[in-house]
Amino acid sequence: MKYFKMNRRISILFFFASLLPLQPILAQDNWDTQGYKNGTLIVIGGGKVGDEIMNEFYNLAGGTEAKLIVIPTANVSNNQIDTLSLKAIFEKNGFTDITILHSNDTAQANKEDFIQPIKEATAIYFMGGRQWRIVDGFLNTKAHDEMFRLLDRGGVIAGSSAGATIQGSYLARGDSKNNQIMMGDHEVGLGFISNIAIDQHVLVRNRQFDLFTILENKPELLGVGIDESTAIVVKGELFEVIGKSYVLVYDTSFWSREGAELKKLPKKEAMFYFLRSGDQYNLKARKVIAK
Repeated sequence: MKYFKMNRRISILFFFASLLPLQPILAQDNWDTQGYKNGTLIVIGGGKVGDEIMNEFYNLAGGTEAKLIVIPTANVSNNQIDTLSLKAIFEKNGFTDITILHSNDTAQANKEDFIQPIKEATAIYFMGGRQWRIVDGFLNTKAHDEMFRLLDRGGVIAGSSAGATIQGSYLARGDSKNNQIMMGDHEVGLGFISNIAIDQHVLVRNRQFDLFTILENKPELLGVGIDESTAIVVKGELFEVIGKSYVLVYDTSFWSREGAELKKLPKKEAMFYFLRSGDQYNLKARKVIAK
């Protein structure tokens, strides 16, 4: 009899539970970091973008067959765009089919005539400036969707400075009042790389400690800081460093070519290390690929 009463209570509980709205069961923290499954991302730390980086971009874009979209939105505050000067930057690197595409309003970026050039493009380049402006113009729009489709068909998306940070899932320095605020009023990037916060101009501007502000609050994120004239080329789970300076990795571990057995290291939450041109890193495993 007691067993019957117990089972009856359980049945009643399950009945009332079934009346509640279904809610998705989500993991509290998603630590899976990787680039997009297809296509390539070139994430540039700002400053002068050298020939090595631009040649890589040009070749991945299709060379003489490249159809390039340049998005200057991060540096446009009054809708005044010097189209000729912008095109000249890329023409000297071999591009001939160039479209300048600017939006400061998501309604604009949802229009069919606006997104048509992205449907035909092989490459996109985000200029530097203030990354929150790109969010205001493109996040969660049809244009944003077409960027993923461009990657699906093997295209390449590149960007320097603000155009680097916007490629991550978390938007570092996304405050519309001051770019020294690491966690501001815009915190969501375009998400071509998952679970990552990307900073730029890192060594030139002594920003090497700034990412800790984000990582202390969001420990699930991988932190990557990229110095000027330097880039990471991301393909799926892997990236390779190219350019003249260094990339800083914040993954709560330490790596060195000479080993770390005899080093006195800080707590894991305060560690970072440097990678140089030619070094490779597995985003998913969060480990340097030993050569």
